[in-house]
Amino acid sequence: MASPSRDQVLCLFRSLLRAARDFPDYNMREYTKRRTIDSFRQHKALSDSSQVAAAFSDGKAQLEIAKRQALVYGLYAPKMKSVMELNR
Repeated sequence: MASPSRDQVLCLFRSLLRAARDFPDYNMREYTKRRTIDSFRQHKALSDSSQVAAAFSDGKAQLEIAKRQALVYGLYAPKMKSVMELNR
């Protein structure tokens, strides 16, 4: 598998952050955002093209999971807001 370009990686990063915004609950939004940023920082030093391609394909799978989870969580979201959202 060919190594993804820088633009493709940045597009995946932005897509994951956008998917995090779709969660109606503050805790899930922040967890998904934090997990995305931590994962990209962890894989920043990868240099082998096969490892980069594997990490990229894993990221795409995580994006699909996040989209599905945001949809399902939106259907069954708690009615009360988090304490963090009350002052907004």
